[in-house]
Amino acid sequence: MKTLLKKLLPEKLVLIYHYLVAISATLYYGFPSKKMIVIGVTGTKGKTSTINFIWSCLQAGGYKTGIISTANIRIGEKEFLNKYHMTMPGRFTIQRLMAQMVKNGCKFCIVETTSEGIKQYRHIGVYYDIAIFTNLSPEHLEAHEGSFEKYKQMKTKMFAVLSSHKKIIDGKRIEKVIIANKDSEHADLFLNFQADKKITFAINNKADYVADNIQETNTGVSFEVAKVIFKIGILGKFNVYNALPAIIVCRLVGVDNDLISKGLAELKTIPGRMEKINEGQNFTVLVDYAHEKESITNILQTANNMKKDGAKTIILLGAEGGGRDKAKRPIMGELAAKMADCVIVSNVDPYEDDPKKILEDIAIPSEKFGKVRGQNLFVIEDRKSGIQKALSLAKADDIVLITGKGAEQSIVIGGKRSSWDDRKVVREELKLITKHE
Repeated sequence: MKTLLKKLLPEKLVLIYHYLVAISATLYYGFPSKKMIVIGVTGTKGKTSTINFIWSCLQAGGYKTGIISTANIRIGEKEFLNKYHMTMPGRFTIQRLMAQMVKNGCKFCIVETTSEGIKQYRHIGVYYDIAIFTNLSPEHLEAHEGSFEKYKQMKTKMFAVLSSHKKIIDGKRIEKVIIANKDSEHADLFLNFQADKKITFAINNKADYVADNIQETNTGVSFEVAKVIFKIGILGKFNVYNALPAIIVCRLVGVDNDLISKGLAELKTIPGRMEKINEGQNFTVLVDYAHEKESITNILQTANNMKKDGAKTIILLGAEGGGRDKAKRPIMGELAAKMADCVIVSNVDPYEDDPKKILEDIAIPSEKFGKVRGQNLFVIEDRKSGIQKALSLAKADDIVLITGKGAEQSIVIGGKRSSWDDRKVVREELKLITKHE
């Protein structure tokens, strides 16, 4: 019904509807975000990981914290997978979750905030106090008339409203803070908005918080900030970018370095984010949400740095349908061909688009850059069969990357939504493999 209305009604009327629903939800639940310090995280990549790092460090510091992210929802120690197939759930759902956080004594709420969510006014009634910018690259441009500039400007709206409201909690005025990744060429755009404090972080450029002496291992990453050593228990050098905002937020509220270190080190798993699946097999399997150029590059670099001499990197990837990001498909195919030893192209969420067309948009560029069908390139429409193929190709010490969906709880094919979890399917298939060894 909603889809039909969207097709029949002018976009302006649809947006007015979204706005009115957001206002209604806020009123219905009694403005819950006014009763917590709310942290908004936006950007293209790393939002979910950043949010979970902040959550872990605040919890370690004694602050009960809630989160709403693409992968998971947390209310203090309670965790639920995001079942809504969207980063920012519906407006009533967001307000209901925040009301539950207040009821359960949460002092902080962290909301992953997307351009599409902002466009549909899902951020209305979410009264932000800290706005974090991670990075920016072209993604989901179809929702913004194909324009990167419009996509970028939509992201800024969270920062634009930051100082438009005052918040007093326990008799204390809550400061407005902007935190931005100075390694991004777009950082200044987000730093130009009004705030009480503006704090930057980086690895390669001058900033208030700079990570150096970064050391990758097969169990995580260590790094230094102003000669203080921190360790994270999740793979990938790129996760340093996701950990730095957690350090900043916690220092702002007075959490000491030992507790921050504890929070970073104790977070071992973020659902569908470099999540290791181990059922006793003699090779490594990682499930990750990676679905665009930068994230695919990052996880392939991590895998190639980890693997032993003579071992292979095997990647399963795909791209969404529904008119989404067609331009990224050949780029993904090229990257996979250049950086992985074996490539399997399979369904992600084709929606009502032709799955074969989506897969060929990735596979053909892979061929152009050296991959050979039937040898090190396989096009397998059915995702379960694709996963089976990826795992069957793996030998001792190989690394298998299952990308594109992470911890999503459904798959949409031909307009029909079905229950799905990459991690569950991988576990089931690995059990069969190890059973017969």
